[in-house]
Amino acid sequence: MSTPFLAHYPAAPTGFDEMFDPLGHPRAHWRALLDNLQQEAPEAMRQRRETVRRQVRENGVSYNVLADAGRKPRSWDLNLLPLILPHEEWRGIEAGVTQRATLLNTILGDIYGKQEMLHEGLLPPALVHGHGGFLRPCHGLRHIDGVALHFYAADLARGPDGCWWVLADRTQAPSGAGYALENRAIIAPAFPELLRELKVRPLGGFFRSMHDSLVHWGRLCAAQGDAPAPLRGGEMPRIVLLTPGPRSESYYEQAYLARHLGLPLVECGDLTVRDGVVYLKTLAGLQRVHVIVRRVDDDCCDPLELPDAAFGVPGLTQAARRGNVLVANGLGSGLLESGALLGYLPGLSERLLGEPLKMPSVATWWCGEPAALENVVAGLDRLVIKPAFPQRPQEPVFGQDLDAGARAALAAQLRARPEHYIAQEVVRLSQSPEWCDSPEPGLQPRAVALRVFACATPNGYVVMPGGLTRIGSGLDARVLTMQMGGASKDTWVQARAGAEAHRAQQSRVTARDLVREDSNLSSRTAENLLWFGRHAERCENVCRLLRVAFGFLLNVPVEQRGADWWTVESLCIGLGLIDAQGQSRLDAELESALLTAMSSPVVPGLARQRQELHRIAAQLHERFSVDNWRALNRMASPGARPAQSEVMAILDDATASLMTLTGFALDGMTRDLGWRFMTIGRRLERLQFQSVVLQRALVMEANGSLDWLLELSDSIVTYRARYRAQPEWLPTLDLLLLDTTNPRSIAFQLRGILMSLDDIAQAHGACGAELLAPLQEELLALDPDTELRHGNAALPALLERIGRASAALSERIGVQFFSYSDQARQGNRST
Repeated sequence: MSTPFLAHYPAAPTGFDEMFDPLGHPRAHWRALLDNLQQEAPEAMRQRRETVRRQVRENGVSYNVLADAGRKPRSWDLNLLPLILPHEEWRGIEAGVTQRATLLNTILGDIYGKQEMLHEGLLPPALVHGHGGFLRPCHGLRHIDGVALHFYAADLARGPDGCWWVLADRTQAPSGAGYALENRAIIAPAFPELLRELKVRPLGGFFRSMHDSLVHWGRLCAAQGDAPAPLRGGEMPRIVLLTPGPRSESYYEQAYLARHLGLPLVECGDLTVRDGVVYLKTLAGLQRVHVIVRRVDDDCCDPLELPDAAFGVPGLTQAARRGNVLVANGLGSGLLESGALLGYLPGLSERLLGEPLKMPSVATWWCGEPAALENVVAGLDRLVIKPAFPQRPQEPVFGQDLDAGARAALAAQLRARPEHYIAQEVVRLSQSPEWCDSPEPGLQPRAVALRVFACATPNGYVVMPGGLTRIGSGLDARVLTMQMGGASKDTWVQARAGAEAHRAQQSRVTARDLVREDSNLSSRTAENLLWFGRHAERCENVCRLLRVAFGFLLNVPVEQRGADWWTVESLCIGLGLIDAQGQSRLDAELESALLTAMSSPVVPGLARQRQELHRIAAQLHERFSVDNWRALNRMASPGARPAQSEVMAILDDATASLMTLTGFALDGMTRDLGWRFMTIGRRLERLQFQSVVLQRALVMEANGSLDWLLELSDSIVTYRARYRAQPEWLPTLDLLLLDTTNPRSIAFQLRGILMSLDDIAQAHGACGAELLAPLQEELLALDPDTELRHGNAALPALLERIGRASAALSERIGVQFFSYSDQARQGNRST
């Protein structure tokens, strides 16, 4: 097939090409895509690629590389073209993965149960007892329906002969399913007609099965264990997704999955164990947890019983042992990820399942067996050496890369501690097309591997009809990992002819089961929501103040500025945007300081505040909609120091983005407890800022301009519409102090805070309204005829007291709701 976009696509003489057969003819399942590309102009493909990249960026899809601690997470790299697999081939993959998951679950149950495999010699005891992932405290753990491996992933690669091989098993906390779902959501709009023409299977049914199965086992867990508390009627078991936190490599995916499945995303500190039962710390007290979907490694789950666990949930192992909580995957499942087990799986499949292994593993030898060791040493140049146990981390060593001396040293190392190493055959990965814009628009080949996912259900394992395809930077890539900068593809699995669409099981929710409040709101999440509100408001305050300050510097001559400029400058000093050096600086010095405050995160200002907003938002990822995240991610930091001509446009765009965020909070969020805390945070911050601004304004000269004050308070349009005259003190103070219809006034903030506090108090008791209520009464009692005037010393004093009271309220809320006290707030649990 000779077309311009294939000019840079070489054949694969020694490997397998996903798109072309050995004669260079397109494989049947790729023809539709190739025909589509032939009809596309290069510019259209470039635009598609840019759309995908923009979507990834705006959705905030990211992958944290641990080696880059402290840096911004790396944006997810999604290739435009999918990997396409026909139905007949997928049936074999599906059967092999299903069988493998079943086998590994059986092995896991035996290792932590009767250990018949060890007694029969089917597994060397040294492989189990010498493995750091073998957790002795987990021996005898109870598993509902005999399922310990609820989620499984297999890393597959296709050899030169076209057969799929398993490179590794992921059994501890498999990651990537959420990224696969996000990939589909982004790629599908780029090729809607092609998706339909190829009859690509959707992914949604897999996640519905996952959720339904967790609910099923959660109900059983609630009724079993030694602390049963059966659920009433259609009451749902409490299922949480346990994350290591925002610095986890795949935190974005964890938050994405939690949002998609409707699960609270919790950290270890959000959970506590009492009397062998796991509870979630919520604002309503301790709420029992029935299922924990963990993305935390074994050795970080329980510092009381598991070795080297400095973090985790103390007592989790005991709770699981007593059957009071289902942990998915079961504690200790990381043992199965050892490559040393791969060579024993064929025999174990025959013994435990009574059938041969349907999908072979890549040829693997454990050097702890003398015969295997000698074969490995003799054939080092064609093998890759890896550690057998996780407690001895080491990068893979490819024998073909070593000279004679290094090879001899490696052989000596293997002979010294053979049980610590495995050897695997090097697999040349298959190649798949990637669309590139240079050197000329067209297709270029890349090495690919596939991660396939399975989840347990009451009727056996089901496999996601697709997966996470990972690609290398070239054809000779031998190890594909996201940590080393790998990219990804969507994976298209064709449906069989006449296949019916998946039908979700219909839930039976009765009127008594309706929910109108989030009972899973953890104390940590509520605190983060409050601070998100505060940081969003601080961002807007800084934006508006910078805009006013630059307005003076760029448009008002020095001799015409007067006292109103000194007030603005003092506000900038108060926020740290410029330092306090007196009032004799040149405009160039002031502009330089403010430009730095706009662009540099190392000084107080917009860039740093924006960074704080994103940091706190990252801890609330599952709470916000995709549209909300797009608005957040469009607020990209200007990075380089902006030119003077760009300043106002950048500040205008930032202010518009922040107003969009406010719109999401007002129009896109239910008025639940989380929304109330976020609103209180926003109102508290605005109240404190406006109090300071008005105090400073009231002590400047009476004949100063008030336009800047109304601009800063986003009230200039309202003032002009009402009075159609130059601003004066009386109407300005009325608008900014007493007008309860103005969302920027002091009275509006006080009323909003007190209303939210009253709503919270109905469920959780008094929470500080008495600190602000008397001040609200005092403010509203002001007489506009006699007291709303410049020079009235009582006004700055009142504003100062309001500011102090709002700070005290913030402290009160923190102590009452966020400094969690088990003794004070145990819900209805008996001690």
